Amino acid sequence: MDNLHLLPLIFLISLVLTMVGLGGGLFYSPLFLLLGFPPPVAAATSLFLNGIAAMSAAITYWRQKMVDAGTGLALLIASTLAAPAGAMLSPLVPARIYVLVLACVMLLAAARMMVGGPPAPRERDDSSLSRIMYGAAAGLAIGIMAGLLGIGGGIFIVPFLVSLAGMTIKRAAATSTFVVTFSSMSGFLAHVGIHGIDWGFALPAALVCFLGGQAGSRLMITRVSPRVIKRIFAVILVLFAARLLQKVLLP
Repeated sequence: MDNLHLLPLIFLISLVLTMVGLGGGLFYSPLFLLLGFPPPVAAATSLFLNGIAAMSAAITYWRQKMVDAGTGLALLIASTLAAPAGAMLSPLVPARIYVLVLACVMLLAAARMMVGGPPAPRERDDSSLSRIMYGAAAGLAIGIMAGLLGIGGGIFIVPFLVSLAGMTIKRAAATSTFVVTFSSMSGFLAHVGIHGIDWGFALPAALVCFLGGQAGSRLMITRVSPRVIKRIFAVILVLFAARLLQKVLLP
């Protein structure tokens, strides 16, 4: 209950990140680490909130027929099955290595956003077996990374859907929230069974995440350019990553 002052920040994070196909795990996980959460508990809490925010946004996107469930199905199944494996690896990874990997992921994500995002979409054959295989392979890698780091994997899913599935950035973001909902919750269930979670904080935070996801998805559909939002929080990603690296390299 000591962390309830974070609820306005959590709302803002979920609002902004659901606009671009994320649930917020890239911010929640490092935020909780900086607050002194043990890495496995930070990952479990982050995944839970990530999944709630993504689910909230996905509901809105689904109603607007923006989610391409067929294209994302192989990705969804593979990432959902692989996320628990990442969660189980988490206790085996030293905290120092864990933080360094998370910081590197954040810097890579920020760099991708700063340079303008993934390539322009192009048409693909929806029945292509190779695309299904690419989706399954990508899903396995994304799921393990998501479970290990406490992130939903959307930062990897969106460019995959644009470059290999030929989606527009908005449809890719919408489909990403659909996939991230399942990968996040799968990883969360594995984490919470092993490490537990502070429900006194997590449940109010989940309500705030749901409201943020609703607000963010509606804004993305009607008013806001995802490119502008990406560049804003790319700067914040760099700041968080720098703080994490400072904590590890200059204790």
